[in-house]
Amino acid sequence: MIRIFNHYLHRDTLRQALADLGFLVVALLAALSTQFEYLNNWLPIASTQVLSLTAGVFVIGTASGVYQKSGNVTLVQTCARATLALMLALPLTYVIFGLLPAEPQTRLTVQISAMVGVAAVLMRRIYVTHSGAVTGERTRVLIFGTGKAAKIVGDTLEDSDPLAQIVGYVPGPNESEPAVPLKMILNGDRPLTQIAHEHGVDEIIVALTERRAGSMPLRQLLDCKLFGIKVYDLATHFEKRLGLIRVEFVNAGWLVFGDGFNQGALRSAVKRLFDVVFALLLIVLSAPVMIIAALLIKLDSRGPLVYRQERVGINGSTFMVAKFRSMRTDAEQDGKPRWASLQDDRVTRVGAIIRRLRIDELPQLFNVLRGDMSLVGPRPERPFFVDQLTQQIPYFAVRHSVKPGVTGWAQVRYQYGATVEDAQQKLQYDLYYVKNHSLFLDAIILLETVGVVLTGKGAR
Repeated sequence: MIRIFNHYLHRDTLRQALADLGFLVVALLAALSTQFEYLNNWLPIASTQVLSLTAGVFVIGTASGVYQKSGNVTLVQTCARATLALMLALPLTYVIFGLLPAEPQTRLTVQISAMVGVAAVLMRRIYVTHSGAVTGERTRVLIFGTGKAAKIVGDTLEDSDPLAQIVGYVPGPNESEPAVPLKMILNGDRPLTQIAHEHGVDEIIVALTERRAGSMPLRQLLDCKLFGIKVYDLATHFEKRLGLIRVEFVNAGWLVFGDGFNQGALRSAVKRLFDVVFALLLIVLSAPVMIIAALLIKLDSRGPLVYRQERVGINGSTFMVAKFRSMRTDAEQDGKPRWASLQDDRVTRVGAIIRRLRIDELPQLFNVLRGDMSLVGPRPERPFFVDQLTQQIPYFAVRHSVKPGVTGWAQVRYQYGATVEDAQQKLQYDLYYVKNHSLFLDAIILLETVGVVLTGKGAR
């Protein structure tokens, strides 16, 4: 894993993205070479177009999820993501290379050649993802522990990182009932350093269910670290590999003395400038969509166009969030707050469409301009649910240390939540964001939000 501006990226993901960008540049240059006699005249503008399209295809690929790391992504899912990327990349290619100062037939030839090159790169991505070949060096992982926590670690490694190879589990001194496969348990009578060297271990994850006195061989773990083997605790493992902070494996000391959770005037000022500029841009770009949505809402059902509701913001302060109305006016006539559910009968016909496409959230861009919200951050909850969740979920109030967002890390990583259990799962992503937020992570979330909107993932 590589940490860039506090956010962890898989080394192989970065390697694959750079390789695809290189192939794309070669493909576009090959497209231009089909009309070699014009190339010298086109070179200045063509270079700009090649770089612009390369950046655009990378953004589209990232947003559509073609680089998402997972060990259980099916061929159908990868093809669907690549198809979505093609639907966006091919028109972009046609438009960009349509700017070449050439005869119509010559320009069309280059446009078609470039579109074929872009399609070939995305088809290559499908092949590389499912060819069965290892595209990078495997990381040999030793898990110290054999209980429930160790099993969770092993399962997440298999699901999230195809390049992680578990060499085995070493039982801790106080663990008696193993939850991991017996054939994977190594003889723990020898020192950890000896076991690690015998199996060529690159990384040790300490996943002890019981951590009472004497269960942690600190000296041996230190020796492993001094020999160049990376050693991680449970909380760091989940943060690094899954982009979340699992509440059940975190203590207050880890949160207090670890890195992250950095706030400051400069960081807040830069984020505020980012919010204002991009909120204004998005308002201009989405204005036609908002006008059409407003007309359809008025034609579909009686009631106000915009629905306002009290939500909890930064430092526990409250504000009125604005959304296009997607439910009947009597949605909560009994006065009891309710989460939206799948196939909720309170949602209107137009409401079902705008909720699926997230159009109902667009008025919140004006909340961003007013300073109540940020473009990216934990989603704001209603005071009723905040009081309930704060009592039931540890560290829930930590998410209120930053401004709530129109979109967030939890929204692009987890489906819509309608229970306390869902809220706890989403909190784990919110904690990761609060701990590691930066403009770099904000940009990644905004890109992935595009894919969520286009696929309707998690909408209710």
